[in-house]
Amino acid sequence: MRLPIQVQAILYRKVDERLQFLLLRRAPDREGFWQPVTGGQEEGESRAEALDREVREETGIKTIIRVVDGVHYFEYSLPHLIKEYVFGVEVGSDERVAIGKEHSEFRWCSYHEALQLLKWKENKMALSRLNKILNSQD
Repeated sequence: MRLPIQVQAILYRKVDERLQFLLLRRAPDREGFWQPVTGGQEEGESRAEALDREVREETGIKTIIRVVDGVHYFEYSLPHLIKEYVFGVEVGSDERVAIGKEHSEFRWCSYHEALQLLKWKENKMALSRLNKILNSQD
């Protein structure tokens, strides 16, 4: 059973010391907008387990290098209250992405390109916060 909790994973990698962020385009029958990996936490599952499962299900990526916790948190109603927790997820630069039917394409983007492609304000805010965290650690 799904809980009223969502996890969002903003996958990123370093290529030639530059950050790239992974965005997925939802299939046309699912409104066709660009977003990070997002999915629901299931009953009996921790947020970390949900995050790992959603990354594997939506991208096929199994190896996570690092998780940045506490990037962003927001709530929305659809029609009941949903709590969404955002994480940064570092993967290797050689990881291959394999999307399922939920998405029609994927793209590794620079920060500015990803910011332009994202539709929702909260997704843009989360990306901006993650980018700031990652750049402050250099």
